[in-house]
Amino acid sequence: MSDNDIFEMDSLAGTEEIQDTELGMIDEDVVYPEEFLPTYHSIKEGAKVVKAQLVEYNDKPDSLFFNDGERRIDFILVYEDEDKKEFEKRHTFQRRKRRREYFEASLMKMGMELEATQSVTNDKLMFVKVHMPWDVLCTYAEVLHIKLPIQPNDLSSRPSPWRFLSYITKPFYPNENLIKKEAEFFTAPFEKDRLEYFHIRDKDMFFTPAMRSRMAYYILSRAPYEIRGSIKKFGITKLLDSGVYKAAYPLHDCRFNVKSKEQDCPNERYLLYQEWAHPKSFYKMQPLDLIRKYYGEKIGIYFAWLGFYTIMLALAAVVGLGCFIYGYKTQETSTWSKEVCDPEIGGKIVMCPQCDRECKYWRLNSTCEASKKLCIFDNFGTLVFAVFMAIWVTLFLEFWKRYQAELEYEWDTVEFLEQEEPPRPEYEAKCIYERKNPVTGVKEKVPYTTCGRCVRVSIGIGTVLFWIMLIVASIVAITIYRLAAFFAFSARLRAQDLKELEPLKEYVTPQMATSVTASLISFVVIMILNLLYERFAIWITDFELPRTKTDYENSLTLKMFLFQFVNYYSSCFYIAFAKGKAVGFPGDPVYLMGKYRNEECDPGGCLIELTTQLSVIMGGKAIWNNIQEVLLPWLKNMLSRYCTRVASEKVIPRWEQDYQLQPVSKLGLFYEYLEMVIQFGFVTLFVASFPLAPILALVNNLFEIRVDAWKMTTQFRRIMPEKAQHIGAWQPILQGIAILAVATNAMIIAFTSDMIPRLVYYWSFSVYPYGDHVNNTMQGYINSSLSIFNTNDFSNYSRPIGKIPNITTCRYRDFRYPPGHPKQYEYNIYYWHVIAAKMAFIIVVEHIVYLTKFILSYVIPDVPYAVKEQIKREKYLTQVILHETNLKLVSKRLIPGKDEIVKETLENMEEMELDFD
Repeated sequence: MSDNDIFEMDSLAGTEEIQDTELGMIDEDVVYPEEFLPTYHSIKEGAKVVKAQLVEYNDKPDSLFFNDGERRIDFILVYEDEDKKEFEKRHTFQRRKRRREYFEASLMKMGMELEATQSVTNDKLMFVKVHMPWDVLCTYAEVLHIKLPIQPNDLSSRPSPWRFLSYITKPFYPNENLIKKEAEFFTAPFEKDRLEYFHIRDKDMFFTPAMRSRMAYYILSRAPYEIRGSIKKFGITKLLDSGVYKAAYPLHDCRFNVKSKEQDCPNERYLLYQEWAHPKSFYKMQPLDLIRKYYGEKIGIYFAWLGFYTIMLALAAVVGLGCFIYGYKTQETSTWSKEVCDPEIGGKIVMCPQCDRECKYWRLNSTCEASKKLCIFDNFGTLVFAVFMAIWVTLFLEFWKRYQAELEYEWDTVEFLEQEEPPRPEYEAKCIYERKNPVTGVKEKVPYTTCGRCVRVSIGIGTVLFWIMLIVASIVAITIYRLAAFFAFSARLRAQDLKELEPLKEYVTPQMATSVTASLISFVVIMILNLLYERFAIWITDFELPRTKTDYENSLTLKMFLFQFVNYYSSCFYIAFAKGKAVGFPGDPVYLMGKYRNEECDPGGCLIELTTQLSVIMGGKAIWNNIQEVLLPWLKNMLSRYCTRVASEKVIPRWEQDYQLQPVSKLGLFYEYLEMVIQFGFVTLFVASFPLAPILALVNNLFEIRVDAWKMTTQFRRIMPEKAQHIGAWQPILQGIAILAVATNAMIIAFTSDMIPRLVYYWSFSVYPYGDHVNNTMQGYINSSLSIFNTNDFSNYSRPIGKIPNITTCRYRDFRYPPGHPKQYEYNIYYWHVIAAKMAFIIVVEHIVYLTKFILSYVIPDVPYAVKEQIKREKYLTQVILHETNLKLVSKRLIPGKDEIVKETLENMEEMELDFD
């Protein structure tokens, strides 16, 4: 294959002459491809021609082809021309230039065609256009096992049972006149030798732009740029990191808000913006097939999961809103809330100080408003909603598996993971040891020994544990702040001379002030630790050197989620299961580290504080993420356009327009998944304390879908298309959260809310009456839930200082015998009955819910029956069609007069005709 046939490149376009002395810069110890030198000489003759073509090309800003208008651009490489740099930095730039020239010559050797052009806005920038000829496409389509159509799908699809609603639902779907439904085909892995069996109408359109870009990136990731002795360096990633290239990306097919004037341009970016990313389309379903076609299966499966999750959230949001409305309507009629607010009951109950010395005695009715708010979330409807959410999460995961199976078949990823995934270039570059492959028995290169791998993994585990301990330390620090802040707020807010807060005195209680400020501080600490840990997690995963990209993503996902789980949820777990659980009683309080007196819950429990914590973290996280995802990219692009000082976008070619957009993160969708999975945890793990969590998540997701669509379509370069069969490691993480959610919600109802003690009190009349009620009512519950303490029993360290009113006894939240009893200040029988009821409630609810989850998982198949039929049909066609060539070869080799039966059988099989039209 000659240089002119496989390579057209002008890496020095815009210069009048190329000096032969530049070839003298080649290092003697670097081995260059054979094609490098003759191709480099041919550049000189073509430089002036390309320079003349630059002016002509400006008239076609949306062109996706080389200057000849025939070869499609599959990838763009951008570098800065070192010849225009300062003299003192020439050594570094010349080294980069040598690497770039070697790399581009390697691409030429691998069959790719290149063409360089100078920037319109910056004469230092050079854009290298990459094209893959037909033979190269066929070769790498076979290497990557890309599945392509062999025959139209002849299985009739079953009509939807909801088809009679199509006239009503039609406005909620993308415009079918703009986004037409694609024909369905049976597909098979591509094989170059059996080309005639594939459904090829047009060679130029047989491989989609996403497929072409994926194959181009595969080559770019493995092309060498330097060989020194036995060390071989390769891959576009390293060249980008070292500054040899400034960017590498596939092209958008047009501008997002204007249709391309080029003939046969599909304008898929424009269609996605109009029917998906534009704010006016917020109510429409997503065009998933077009998303997958344009961005690849990995992006498509993410938006499919996010859309399905959002639809399922709608049901949970309706039930949660109903639960909230029920609590809001009944807050005024709650018997125990009325008793707290009643001046004759709550107004006469004097509560013991909740901290040592500085805190004052206080009246129970000062928490009247807080008790009413607590009634909104702590009621019997919450119990029903918690059980409902446990069933909901099971249905969500099971139906998602079914929907995912349908997408796997439609998007040709059913057997994706069964194929051998190639190693990462970073892994291959460090392979210096040999080992025997346990599967094939062939010797292969690996980057580390077994001992070395253990060391790397151990360092990774140790680093993660260190950061988790750092989070625990921050939680302890926030807990100490809570204790100190409560001490200060109690002394300040309950002071008799504080007049400025008199109108808000009913609302601003020490507990509420401490909870809100601690929640805000906790949120700030969470975000700071996130920013710091992300860098360490990526570094330690790179150090571990996973073999494949899937292994890399799974390793990073596990590290990040473990950290985020502890970081986001630890404060919630503390409030739900630790705060107020070991406080002792006023005469003998429990101290943290022997100095700080443990926090007590409000007389109604800690549920309202858990609700506050959840609302602050969920709301703050949503606001912060939207600022990062929308505002920052928009401002960066605005600044970039201002700095380039280009008056009109029409004069800029397509590749340069895309260069001005924001680069795509190396981790791609990782942060998008992480954000949604953390939200999923808030919605499921603590939903018993905050029924509004699903509706907040629903509203956030409706914005999230369009925000993600908008930024991908308008603010970022085109994402590198990638294959994906499912959502990866996030699937087992979601299942683990679902299992844990049953236990956490049961324990929140049992230990955090006041529901079980109230139920025990309500049903205890006929068995063991605890209070003054004479029938099955909640009358007298508040009095029975507060124990009595003799003020003379205070220790000298905890006794309130200052002027002490004429108070002989005070009340505190616990179930203990009163002073003067033979077992004074010990737990009474009511306490043990409540504990037994709580344990019984947890065991019964968990077993019922887990049994229901198991039955639902068993009854609902993961793969729909219709999809199974289509998969079997496709495998059958693959076996018949793609092996027909071998049968013909065998029949030709048969000796005449012998094996007539076999020959006749083979000839009959040859007569099988399949319709390819």
